[in-house]
Amino acid sequence: MDIEFSPEDLAFRDEVRAFIAENYPKELRGKQDEGDELSKEDFLSWHKVLAKKGWVAPAWPVEYGGTGWTVTQRFIWSEETARADCIRLMPFGLTMVGPVIYTFGTPEQKAHFLPRILSGEDWWCQGYSEPGAGSDLANLRTRAVRDGDHYVINGQKTWTTMAQHADWGFFLCRTDPDAKAQEGISFILVDMKSPGIEVRPIITLGGEHEVNEVFLEDVRVPVANRVFEENKGWTCAKFLLAHERVGIAGVAASKRGIERIRQIAATELDGDKALLANPFFRRKVAELEMDLTALEFTELRTLAGEAAGKGPGPESSALKIKGSEIQQRLTELTLEMAGHYGAPYFRGFGEGDNEHPIGPGAWANRAAPTYFNARKTTIYGGSNEIQRNIIAKMVLGL
Repeated sequence: MDIEFSPEDLAFRDEVRAFIAENYPKELRGKQDEGDELSKEDFLSWHKVLAKKGWVAPAWPVEYGGTGWTVTQRFIWSEETARADCIRLMPFGLTMVGPVIYTFGTPEQKAHFLPRILSGEDWWCQGYSEPGAGSDLANLRTRAVRDGDHYVINGQKTWTTMAQHADWGFFLCRTDPDAKAQEGISFILVDMKSPGIEVRPIITLGGEHEVNEVFLEDVRVPVANRVFEENKGWTCAKFLLAHERVGIAGVAASKRGIERIRQIAATELDGDKALLANPFFRRKVAELEMDLTALEFTELRTLAGEAAGKGPGPESSALKIKGSEIQQRLTELTLEMAGHYGAPYFRGFGEGDNEHPIGPGAWANRAAPTYFNARKTTIYGGSNEIQRNIIAKMVLGL
């Protein structure tokens, strides 16, 4: 979709392109091109470049370290970072707990945590889901019992992304066991180095250590680390999830994904012709492009509402549903292009066999793990079934 930009916005776009070209870490680009697994230091290398420039949190208010960009400039930023294949910054601090803290936190919490989130000094994880409370998050059982000026927390969280690297976590804990489901829950910031915390890895189908189980046994946390009122944490939780779902849509990244598929399919052969010449494959790509264009219009309407002072509403659920489904379809098409080269065992042989992919290239060898990993996109951030219920209630009035 072509969008008309003002001369000022075009100048901003050129500035962004030049900055990325000159400052994106070369070592990080090399690891991406080779399909290597990225470390915490890799993610922080780009984060720190943007923090030094003052561009790490475009959506934050200026008084807390935001850029002051217009909604159009933020749209351009997301487009250009996707076009340049920049890695996505870890969202748990910047787009999840950060906005909760500057919206609901105390002056002391804002002064302590926000600068450390911006600098990358603190790496965060999200303690929401539990073995018996995933989509039914309000059924969580992790308890926080008041003991003087501390809470004592006991319970278990699961699917906790990057908890093995986290300095801090934001946890939903039940502080009133007798209250109704959504009531009696508090939003608590927990130092992940506290005694009583154990992080156990969950290895994904792609063979990566990305998610974890987190066990909390008699973990003492100062009451001062609770954000907002006791038993009112569900307000913070809903606020955070609405912002998370807008980001999950990933429109700019999906546009770049379709562009990459077209580039690969124009050269990879299907018999004696390019794969893109296959009418069945070409139709799948065209259908995906049409759905993504419709999603982009929805995102732009959401951004326009945000520019008018309206926070994300039920449209964030629509963005999450379609955005996550499109991401899955992208990985399916990529795996289809890779064919048997996408099999996990199709690597180079001998010493360091997993470091020297054979066949079409690193993109093909990463196709299957990426496909498997993308199965989660319709679940996290609130499963798509739950999002449809939200739309039915808030939009259709059912």
